[in-house]
Amino acid sequence: MGGCIVVACLMGCLFLYDYFVMATDRKPVVKSVTAPKPNVPNQTSDHTAPAQSSTQTFKIPAHTEIPRLKTKRQEQVIRHEGYTVSYNSEYRIANWVAYELTATEAKSKKTERSNKFVPDPQVKGATATNEDYTRTGYDRGHLAPAGDMKWSAKAMRESFYLSNICPQKPKLNRGIWKDLEEQCRLWALDSGSLLIVTGPVITDDMKRLGKNRVAIPNSFYKVICYHTGKGYKGIGFIFENRDYKDNSLKKMAMPIDRVEEATGIDFFPSIPDDQEREMEVGIDWDSWSF
Repeated sequence: MGGCIVVACLMGCLFLYDYFVMATDRKPVVKSVTAPKPNVPNQTSDHTAPAQSSTQTFKIPAHTEIPRLKTKRQEQVIRHEGYTVSYNSEYRIANWVAYELTATEAKSKKTERSNKFVPDPQVKGATATNEDYTRTGYDRGHLAPAGDMKWSAKAMRESFYLSNICPQKPKLNRGIWKDLEEQCRLWALDSGSLLIVTGPVITDDMKRLGKNRVAIPNSFYKVICYHTGKGYKGIGFIFENRDYKDNSLKKMAMPIDRVEEATGIDFFPSIPDDQEREMEVGIDWDSWSF
């Protein structure tokens, strides 16, 4: 009996020894977890940066179209929705009207032509009235044309303010002047955005009409520029207040410098000087389709 007990004790000791030795030899079980990959840009084998699109959008700084008078003249600058006007109460007409015309605005047909000519409520001092033009033989000629303001009912309405109007010979207003307005809309569609400044050439010998003695300009100007992505391109025009019959716009084009000399106005003065000089000294004919 005692021998059996001794044998049983020996067997138990062997069992316990085997259990603890085997436990120390076991490796812990590790649960495999896949970490999320970091969100990094793809790289080529030589670690160069991925190619980017060469297309860049250049946004013209606000109010780049606003010119500066180089000669002393009466001036009240008024900002309307579609244009800015420098109004001259001495002559009851503008020194200049400036605005940006985008491709979206040029093709818009959101609103119809207003045809209601009224004095500009923001003008201080003397102003023209409709009666000044009655039976004079002169059209109420737009500087910023109504055709460029179809994108907004307010802009359209304000384009008929008499601060934006000058006495024009009908065959100028309805002829080559209108042709240039239409050409500007085509250029806006091509370029995406035009900067336009237009107005009468102010001179001391202008005749007057109506009881408010509205000055009748002897000639009118328009200067235009746009940005190509590399720089600005500009072109200018001056028309006498008369019929041009079948004259082509291309023949009437001139560098902006010449318009500055005739008007005493510094156009696009906020453009960097080197770019402004390059743009105004000549015409890059390849940049203007006629």
